[in-house]
Amino acid sequence: MGTSGAPADVRIADGRVAEIAPAGTLDPAGPDTEVVETAGAWLGPGLRDHHTHFDQWALVRRRVDVSGCDSAESTADLLAAVARTGAPDRVLIGHGYRDGLWPTPARRELLDQAAPGLPTVVISGDLHAVWCNALALAHFSALVGRPLEAGADGVLREQDAFDVTGALSQVPDDLLDGYVADAAEAAAARGVTGIVDLEMRFGLDRWARRIHAGTDALRVASGVYPVELDAVIDRGLRTGDVVDGTRGLLTMGPFKVVTDGSLGTRTAAMTDGSGVLAWEFDDLVAITRRAVDAGLVPAIHAIGDRANTLALDVFEAVGARGTIEHAQLLVDTDVDRFARLGVAASVQPEHAMDDRDIADRHWAGRTDRAFAFASLARAGARLLLGSDAPVAPLDPWVSMAAAVGRDRDGRDPWHPAERLSALAAWQGSTDGRVSVAVGDVADLVLVGSDPLAASSSALRSMRVLATAIAGRFTYCEL
Repeated sequence: MGTSGAPADVRIADGRVAEIAPAGTLDPAGPDTEVVETAGAWLGPGLRDHHTHFDQWALVRRRVDVSGCDSAESTADLLAAVARTGAPDRVLIGHGYRDGLWPTPARRELLDQAAPGLPTVVISGDLHAVWCNALALAHFSALVGRPLEAGADGVLREQDAFDVTGALSQVPDDLLDGYVADAAEAAAARGVTGIVDLEMRFGLDRWARRIHAGTDALRVASGVYPVELDAVIDRGLRTGDVVDGTRGLLTMGPFKVVTDGSLGTRTAAMTDGSGVLAWEFDDLVAITRRAVDAGLVPAIHAIGDRANTLALDVFEAVGARGTIEHAQLLVDTDVDRFARLGVAASVQPEHAMDDRDIADRHWAGRTDRAFAFASLARAGARLLLGSDAPVAPLDPWVSMAAAVGRDRDGRDPWHPAERLSALAAWQGSTDGRVSVAVGDVADLVLVGSDPLAASSSALRSMRVLATAIAGRFTYCEL
């Protein structure tokens, strides 16, 4: 196996890379040594998804996928067909609608007719909106303890939508834990060794329970939102703290705050005054400073160009480093500020492929500064790649393919000047390492071919042979 094209033997001991030597020169040394023949596989550091909503990802895998529907009517027809087969739960749940290009808008009556007598909710692909029938609006109003009011379209946006998806996540612990275990194994099968989990409901204790029960395929950094910030501070938790009893697999993650909406829901905060800005500058500075003073690293969600300027202004005012999550549309003068302020751009390249047509319509004339990966890299910003699962698949090869190719489905690259180099995409998909070195923690991935020489289409279908955390296989087909 090799990390730079040269065949090599690699010895793992006590969870670390102990030796790297020319192929065929290392002695197994001892009857307890396990020898794994890899037939020339390519070895690299394990992959990391820097932005997930893991409970949502685990749940989505069991909901009705409507992402292929191209209209409100076809979405309702699909849900009606499912309802006729007998919905498995008391609520019919679809996921993945993208209405930015629909010929006619969503209408509540379509869902009323699709599943009479059954609360029906469809979650948007970007998680910032939910489309409900009348029964679902009444059902979730009772669950969240306040009226949820939607117009004739039946669509709830932003915080109302988040409250509904949060209520949908309230499934029995044993059931959700099983779904999460399955999703974690699937992630390991794609070479993932670690995730940042930004689930809106604080998840540190749930993850500790899962790890104790044997769900140990991933390292997890679990973030916190403003609503639970005080509780985390009272517990003395700081970003990077390792949770006792989890074998080093679970750490306290960042402080996440959402400043605006999304492109798909047309609520991103823009310099033209459109969109939704969730925080006033002084309030955002105050709560970010409170988190930083308590030892938490900020992760600020910003989609629109106005929101990104606000987020950078907050980092500058607080004097802290951290991440801007998404950084989808930037004014030119903000690109250099990321590196100057020490703010990393935590980006999800597959969003550019999912949303290119929506951006061309709703951000017309501005898409040359959308998903500006190469511009950020040239300016010296650190790029962290992720999926935002379930918004995009939790598969780092998909993210890398979108970053280096900016193409999919046989279409020409979209704004090819913003393609990342393979090396930059690879580094952004790990913990920052490019290759494997002696002394490294043995979080590793083995693949069939060199990803740094692969086309974007080859990256999407990259074969993973094995994944290991601290030298322990979490996935292996060798």
